[in-house]
Amino acid sequence: MAKKENKIMVEREVYEKNGKSYYSYFIKGNIRGKDVRVLITPPDKGGYTVLDIVFGNENSAELVVNPYEIKDEASGNVIKGNTYAVRSVDENGEVYECNIKPFRSSDKSLLNMLMR
Repeated sequence: MAKKENKIMVEREVYEKNGKSYYSYFIKGNIRGKDVRVLITPPDKGGYTVLDIVFGNENSAELVVNPYEIKDEASGNVIKGNTYAVRSVDENGEVYECNIKPFRSSDKSLLNMLMR
């Protein structure tokens, strides 16, 4: 039987600050028996509008992981990593996607642990 891959979902919830409502975006997971919450953010401030469009009326969307490799020609070292995006598909099959990144370096570490 083929192994079914589990989709990792990015979730959002409303919080209030200075009398205004905003969304926080995060990935929930469990690492070594500890529940964790990885905060994510768009690459720039304007990305929050794009995230609102991607999520639409939903409070979760699929995490998309894109591995990359870059070779430093001078040293010959290969740098590997992942870029991340959040994706949704509407009822007409239209795909909506926005690049995201971990909010802090600790969130990056947690996301790397979750990806193993």
